[in-house]
Amino acid sequence: MSFQKQVIIDCRGHLLGRLASSVAKELLNGQQVVCLRAEDINISGSLYRAKLKYANFKRKHTNSNPRHGPFHQRAPAKILWRTVRGMVPHKTARGAAALDRLKCFEGVPHPYDRKKRMVIPAALKVLRLRPERRFCKLGDLASEFGWKHKDLIKRLEDQRKVKSEAFHKKKTAATRARSDAVKKVKVSAEDQKILEAAGFA
Repeated sequence: MSFQKQVIIDCRGHLLGRLASSVAKELLNGQQVVCLRAEDINISGSLYRAKLKYANFKRKHTNSNPRHGPFHQRAPAKILWRTVRGMVPHKTARGAAALDRLKCFEGVPHPYDRKKRMVIPAALKVLRLRPERRFCKLGDLASEFGWKHKDLIKRLEDQRKVKSEAFHKKKTAATRARSDAVKKVKVSAEDQKILEAAGFA
């Protein structure tokens, strides 16, 4: 990715590990990254397999006092955040600063629903996983282990999609109207010369 003020990634349909490694690399290069729709991230392998892995991870805790960690995050955005953390030297100042540049969300919250979102082709499931292979969604795994907001996020996303479709229709209509107006406009020979001299011909 070329350097921008902020890269906003729509995580839907990305594979968890591949996405996390690309994001970690960008963070360490000094890029601010925002990850949206974490609940729609894919994991290769069936949901049953992912549940076995997560259950195994959940068993690991401090024996004398489990409150000391490791902490087992349930929300998809937090699971993504922790996956990225594992790919960053987070105990150094450089790594901690890199992690501060990362934001993860379920759904698409307010300021980002109006901004351009991108994907990472190298991490897309359709490009990296053979079609007959099994996969599961991070949101399904999270809700199996105690994430309670799956229905809420779905409802908010449905509302957002209605709004964004209306905006898209309005935008395409405006673009079409402008292109039609540009075609119809008549320019005098005098003005045409000035435009050509300025390089707008």
